[in-house]
Amino acid sequence: MAARKPDYQGGKAYGERMEMLAQKLTSINEEFLNDTGYSEVEDLEEKLGQYKDKFMEFDLDQNLEIDIMGMKQMMEKLGKAKTHLEIQKMIKEVDTTGSGTINYREFVLMMLGGKSTILKLILFFENLGHSGEVKTGIPPKRSLDSLP
Repeated sequence: MAARKPDYQGGKAYGERMEMLAQKLTSINEEFLNDTGYSEVEDLEEKLGQYKDKFMEFDLDQNLEIDIMGMKQMMEKLGKAKTHLEIQKMIKEVDTTGSGTINYREFVLMMLGGKSTILKLILFFENLGHSGEVKTGIPPKRSLDSLP
């Protein structure tokens, strides 16, 4: 599967495209907020905002889908590097359209749904592991014995 080249330019055009994509995701979020099936979800609006930000970060070619490379980058950033076969399995577990990618609606359904997918568990525990503090300063010295 070859990666598609984005059809946008940098600068103002890029900013306008990103704003358009954010508006599309916000309209999908509105559908979930207006759906009575999700009215009991705590902090739904806040969660949807987080999901939108996370999704946009890994939608590498800005086509409103996370493909295998976006998923690979997500897993690496979370410190959970996976093989291509593992990533394909994760995508297939979430992909309801058979496209081989995860669109935003599928992503939100996965995160809000009762089904515990591998990706959902990784993202959930990644959020738990992050405290509000960011370590700054000089890192402590390490020896060969301290390496994993």
